Amino acid sequence: MIAPGLPAATLLLEQLPFSHSFGSLPPAFFTRLQPTPMPAPYLVCASEAAAALIGLNPAELTTPGFAETFAGNRILPATQPLAAVYSGHQFGVWAGQLGDGRAILLGEVAAEAPGGALEIQLKGAGLTPYSRMGDGRAVLRSSIREYLCSEAMAALGIPTSRALCVVGSDQLVMRETPESSAVATRLAPTFIRFGSFEHWYYQDKTSELKTLADYVIARFYPELQDEAKPYQALLTEITRRTARLVAQWQAVGFMHGVLNTDNMSILGITIDYGPFGFMEAFDAGHICNHSDSQGRYAYAMQPKIGHWNCYALGQALLPLIGEVDDVHAALAGYADAYQEKIDELLHAKLGLQRREEGDSALIDGMFKLLQDNHADFTLFFRRLGDLQQSNPAADSPLRDLFIDRAAFDAWVAQYRLRLGQESSNEAARRAAMHAVNPKYVLRNYLAQVAIEKAQDKDFSEIARLQKILEHPFDEQPEHERYAALPPDWASQLEVSCSS
Repeated sequence: MIAPGLPAATLLLEQLPFSHSFGSLPPAFFTRLQPTPMPAPYLVCASEAAAALIGLNPAELTTPGFAETFAGNRILPATQPLAAVYSGHQFGVWAGQLGDGRAILLGEVAAEAPGGALEIQLKGAGLTPYSRMGDGRAVLRSSIREYLCSEAMAALGIPTSRALCVVGSDQLVMRETPESSAVATRLAPTFIRFGSFEHWYYQDKTSELKTLADYVIARFYPELQDEAKPYQALLTEITRRTARLVAQWQAVGFMHGVLNTDNMSILGITIDYGPFGFMEAFDAGHICNHSDSQGRYAYAMQPKIGHWNCYALGQALLPLIGEVDDVHAALAGYADAYQEKIDELLHAKLGLQRREEGDSALIDGMFKLLQDNHADFTLFFRRLGDLQQSNPAADSPLRDLFIDRAAFDAWVAQYRLRLGQESSNEAARRAAMHAVNPKYVLRNYLAQVAIEKAQDKDFSEIARLQKILEHPFDEQPEHERYAALPPDWASQLEVSCSS
C-alpha cells in the first residue's frame, strides 16, 4: 500500500521520483559507476505487489523498456548508480573489505517504508571495484530463488527486502558449470549492514563511523536523536529488532544459510537470499548451506549467531558509545527480546491464548517429538490446526507424520488437556492457527522445478508459484500438491554460497 500523499500505482518508469540520500554521503562510502549492459535481456518475472510499493504502473512491467532498464542497459536520467563499500565477518572470520561486488544502487523512490522511501538495487549488474575475484554477475538460478523468497517472506509477514523483477540473458557465466546470467532488482529502505559499520571501525576511521551512524539515526531512527546516549540507543534497537526477526525465522522454519555480518540489515529485515531453505523433515541441526561445513548457520544456531552478530556490531560502535558497559547493556536485551517473541509466536502456532506454567514442557516435548520423528515442520503445524479436541479418532492426517505413534499419542493427549484449560473454541482456534501456520512455503524442490522450466524459457511455473506463495495461509484446494510432502528426490538437492 502507498502511504497517504504518495502516488498511486500509476507512474511510468521515467516518472519515478528518484532521490539519493545514501548518495549524499561522502565519496568514501561508495563508488559511482554504470551497470554493465547484458546482451539481449528478457523479462523472467515481475511482482506487481512490489511495483505498487513505489507507485509503478503494473502495465510498465511488460514494456520492452522495463527489461532494458532493470538489466542495467538503459539508465533512467534521474538515477545516480553507485556501489557501496562495507566489510564483515564471514563464517566468524574477519574478511576485511567486501562491498557491493555485483550490486548497483540506482537511488530511492518514495514509498511507505522506514525513511519514507525504498532503495532500488540491481543485483548482478556487472563488475564493481568491490567484486574481488567475482565476475559481477548473478545467475538465473539464484535470482529466481531470491525473487520468489523475498515475495514469499513478505506474504508470511516476515520483515524482508522485496523483489521487483528478474531479467535474464543467454550470456553465460561460470559457476560450478556454465550458467545463464540474470539481474534481480531488489527493494529495501536501505541496504546498510552491520558490516558497513565494521568497515570504518577496523580502519580506525571514527569520523566516517560517526557520519554513518548519524545518517542511520536521522533517516531511520529519528526518535533516537534526542536520547542522552543515541549511539547506545541505536545498538539497543538494532539488537531488539534482530532478535525478533530471528524468532520469526525460527517459528516458520526459515534458515538463512549465510548469517555473515555483511548480510545483516541494520533495520532488522531479511536481506541477501542465497542458500536459504525452509525446514521440511525437522532436524534442529539441519544445515541448509552446503558451503557451511562446520554447521555455523544451522537452524538451531541462528538465535546464537544473531546475538554474535550484534556483538560484532557493538564492537564496531564502541568508539561512538564510549563505554564497554554501555555496549553490553545494549546487547543484554537480545535474549529477552528473542524469548518474548518466540514464546508469542509458538503460543499462536499452538492456538494457545495465554501462557501457563507448564507450557515450556509442552513445547519442549513437541520439538523432541518432531526431532525424533523428523516430521515435516510446515505440515505438522498446519494439520495441528485441524485437530478435533474431542475426537482422537480423527487424528490420522496429523498422526501419519510420525513413525512413533505412541509418542505422538502421548504428546497430543497433553496438548488436548492444555487446550481444555482455557476452554478453547474449536472453530476459533482452527481459524487462528491457520492464520499463522502457513500451508505453503517455498520448499527447495518447488523452486528447483520453476528454475528448470525457466532455463528452457518457460516462466509459467515461477508465476504460478508466486501466486500461491502470495497467499500462504489460504487453503487453495486447486494447488493442494504444492503443500504435499516433498518427493524423494528433493532430499538430494543442495544449495551453496554460489546459489
